[in-house]
Parts: sequence; structure tokens; C-alpha cells
Amino acid sequence: MKLLLVDDHAVIRAGLRRLLGGFNGMEVSEAGTGREALAMVRSVQPDIVVLDLGLPELGGLELLRRLLLEQPSLKIIVFSMHAEAFHAARALRAGAAGYLSKRAAPEEVIEAVRRVDEGGRYIEREIAQELALRAATTDDPVEQLTGRDLEILRLLGEGQSLAEIATVLAVSYKTVANTCTQIKAKLGVTRTSDLMRMAIELGLT
Repeated sequence: MKLLLVDDHAVIRAGLRRLLGGFNGMEVSEAGTGREALAMVRSVQPDIVVLDLGLPELGGLELLRRLLLEQPSLKIIVFSMHAEAFHAARALRAGAAGYLSKRAAPEEVIEAVRRVDEGGRYIEREIAQELALRAATTDDPVEQLTGRDLEILRLLGEGQSLAEIATVLAVSYKTVANTCTQIKAKLGVTRTSDLMRMAIELGLT
């Protein structure tokens, strides 16, 4: 089995490599940025990717979408600093097979990889409970946002202009502007500054 670790912190990659390197004869590769990850998927053809969402240049959700376009059979486990159900729901909706926060116990990380390798899905236990509660009670307009919506929100929260976002996402300025208009309608706001504020409040930056 081939596994690709994608995280911009070398210490975290080293820890995961030590934890997972001996699991089921696994071959482990690493990438520190989204663009490196795209190149590694093309060259290494991994079976599983363990992916951090907080990457420089190309955000995790956008990268997740691109990785699945490159290799639809790829199994992706998101490994994020965010332990909130909101973030897990977005990742799963974008196509992730699993979601763990960086507070998860080592045993749970191994279990997630084992479960996903066998064709299942895995969500960290505490987050799974919160997701179930949210599904029963939430009427949050944020739930309407797509993965692309959230990636644009994240980049706005980082202070990037619409033109800069268009370059990062490799789409036209008009596409980004139209998507921003749609996001505003979904969230019931009128100004781009409101979107920037919400990106920060939602912990996307």
C-alpha cells in the first residue's frame, strides 16, 4: 500500500511517518504543499492520502477536489487542526473518506487508515457525535456552501483579492466574482468584507 502525507509541518509528517510506516507494509511519501501533493499523486499513485487542510498557496478543500479529479479512486483522510463538526462536514462533502483532528490518539489514526484502506469511512469519534447532533438540529445557512465556496471564503479571509483568487484557483475573475455573489446570497450578507469576517469566524484562515 502507498500512502502520501501532505502537511506543511515537517515535524507532523515525521510523526505520522513513524506511526504509519510499519502498518501493513506501507510505503510512505511526503509533500509539504498542495502543488507538491498534486505532483506526487501523479508520480507515486498513492492509495491513501493523509491531508492537512491548512496548506499554503492551495487550500486543503480545493486540493482535495483536485486530487480526486486527478485520481477518482484515491482515498483521502483529512488530518486537521480543526476539531469542529463544521469542518468535518465540508471535507466529507468534498469527497474525503475520513476526518481526524490533530488531537486524535495515535490508535485512532491507525484505525482510520485501516478502515479506509478496507473501503470504509472513518470520522473521529467525538466529531462523529457532534456531526450526528448537528444533523438533527442545525438550520445553518453555512451548510449550503460548497467546497469551492469555502475555498474562496478562506482566500478572502487571508486578504487575497478576487483577481488573486482567480489565479490561485486557475479560473476566471468572472467565475470568482459570480461565486462571491452566490455566497453572499446563501449567507444573507451584501458586502465582501462580511465574507472576510465570516471566514475568520468560521476558522477557515
